[in-house]
Amino acid sequence: MTSGIRIRVAICGAGIGGLTTAGPWEIIRDLGLEEDLLRTTEIKRVEGPVKSIRYRKSDRAEGLDFYALESQGNLMTFHRADFQKVLLRRLPASYRVHCSKRLRSYSQPLQGPITLLFEDGEKHTCDVLVGADGLKSAVRQGLLGEKAKWALSQNNATEAADITALIEPVWSGECAYRALIPAERLKQRAPNHRAFSYPMQYLGKNGYIMAYPIMKGKFINLAAFKCQPELSGSKFNGAWVCPTDKSEFQGIFRNWEPDVQALLDCVEKPLRWAIHIIKPLPSWVSGRAVILGDAAHAMTPHQGSGAGQAIEDAYILSTILGHPNTNLSNIGSALKIYDRLRRPVAQKVHERSRLNGRYFTFNCEEINFANVPESDLLPKLKLMGQIFTKNWEWVWTTSAKALVDEAKRQLKEL
Repeated sequence: MTSGIRIRVAICGAGIGGLTTAGPWEIIRDLGLEEDLLRTTEIKRVEGPVKSIRYRKSDRAEGLDFYALESQGNLMTFHRADFQKVLLRRLPASYRVHCSKRLRSYSQPLQGPITLLFEDGEKHTCDVLVGADGLKSAVRQGLLGEKAKWALSQNNATEAADITALIEPVWSGECAYRALIPAERLKQRAPNHRAFSYPMQYLGKNGYIMAYPIMKGKFINLAAFKCQPELSGSKFNGAWVCPTDKSEFQGIFRNWEPDVQALLDCVEKPLRWAIHIIKPLPSWVSGRAVILGDAAHAMTPHQGSGAGQAIEDAYILSTILGHPNTNLSNIGSALKIYDRLRRPVAQKVHERSRLNGRYFTFNCEEINFANVPESDLLPKLKLMGQIFTKNWEWVWTTSAKALVDEAKRQLKEL
């Protein structure tokens, strides 16, 4: 940062959260990014009640439409790379961006700057370290390591062990198989496929498929989920992210409806993603080090909320860091405001996403679909739709602005 800046902030990580620190939709609009982002998608922004995702029971020869999620405002889908490019273009010229660098560790004295050690051997210093470095976060490792050392210094070995156990991600028991399908290829196979018209979720026992158009309709983004709840928390044997063959997951969908078969027939070179999460943490702050996004609350993708939560983290944290009342003498107290306000909200979303994964794969506690007769199937499916809609309602009934206002109020009291 330049010498005229009050606090030197180092942001490690250049994903959605990291770049936003340096916006859900109201934040995008406030940051002046709306027009640039809308140019990257064929979808037009719609306000008010809109039917967005369509749900079908598809683990049968003939699929069954049973629910349409009605949201306040339509679902906006973007290719991640397009989103990041828009954010990168908006970074001020005074910000120094270093690409292809990975943080190895940091050291934080009681007084003086934080020292950052990178994998290439370089060292740099900062006043505040923001860890937006994802699932395998080096900042989280250091932050929780500091807390564990403190617990040991207070002769609390049990607390130290509990904190240490939270450092590493854990497997959710789920794998996602992702692929981009050229729209022309799918049109040749199924000219009137539902995924051309609106976001679709094809649900069944222990698996589901999400499909929707991106990149101005040139591709269909597909994610096929294979879920084994009994393996949640166990060790995943193999690479967490790697290319694979569709034969690895095609079997679970073998007897599913024609819409699903058409999608799978068009898949080439899928990527397997073993979904790992971060268990709820007791704090996101240690001294002048702080984490956000996946580094703080990596969650299952069953609400598509990971990036949105990172944006909200970044919006509130950047508001606090840029507030005129925030300075080097009170930065620790200012970061605690962020922790108090944002952490409980994101952790609730984390749990709702987990529950939606259970509903989408018919592993919910409320309804045992194995014992539901055909005559009662549709009413039970609609009931389940109402249940998982409740899990979505926070999206349009809550606002990050309320937390920003509360953060500003608390900053005035520092």
